Amino acid sequence: MMSKQAACSIFLLVLLITHRSFAQEQSYNHVKVDSLSAAQTRATLNQIPTENFQKRTYKQQEQALPYRLLLPKNYDKTQKYPLIITFHNSARIGNDNEKQLEPLARIWLRDEIYNNYPCFVVAPHFNERSSNYSENKAGFLESKPTEQVNLVLGLLRQLEQEFPEIDKDRIYLVGYSMGASTAQNLLSLAPKKFAAMVSIAAVPDFSNLKAMKRKNILLIHGQKDDENPYRGSAELFSKLKGNPKATFITFTELDHNTINMPLLLTDQLPRWLFNQRR
Repeated sequence: MMSKQAACSIFLLVLLITHRSFAQEQSYNHVKVDSLSAAQTRATLNQIPTENFQKRTYKQQEQALPYRLLLPKNYDKTQKYPLIITFHNSARIGNDNEKQLEPLARIWLRDEIYNNYPCFVVAPHFNERSSNYSENKAGFLESKPTEQVNLVLGLLRQLEQEFPEIDKDRIYLVGYSMGASTAQNLLSLAPKKFAAMVSIAAVPDFSNLKAMKRKNILLIHGQKDDENPYRGSAELFSKLKGNPKATFITFTELDHNTINMPLLLTDQLPRWLFNQRR
């Protein structure tokens, strides 16, 4: 279970990611998560019914992209709402339009979030990897988008036409693992479309650093991650030097499988996102 010290650390994390600064922010969080606590957190989210996420499919020529769509609570067509695009990890690859609703997607269904952070949420489901990794000349793993990622841009255009209530100044990218890499890929491909990105345990994309230096970015990584190495996020943050809107949070005691745990049962991520505008 998380100790009082861990709870205090999470509280400090909340203060950090809601605080706006004129310089890059970097912090180290020492919270620990045991296996029982992690299992309980996942169980809490997995028990939330998902029927409010509509099942849909976007089609572009011969290609199709299944996705789920969550409308804002008490949806009012006279109001403007943010749009969250949340990307799944590689373990969720498939075509059933179910499996992509991993914990990071399900947080938007929690009563605390659903009631207090009204927004559109889109969860695409990829039937193959959305981001591939290779080692660059400097020895860092680097991510590159696959063809399916371009479908997300087409889907976004379609949703903007269908729902004029989408606030184009508040379109956000969120992802974990492969999904975080995909979020970085999209931000690099179309930086003008997105207001902010939350990237958790990604393999970085260094292809458009000039654009990323002007974006609201929250990087989160576990220092004990040996699957998507922590050093990649550290290198990306270093290359974003000069971006006062970039924040990097290191969880010193967490690995690839536990990095999400402190973030799932609080409103930390929605609170940070809703403070960002294009």
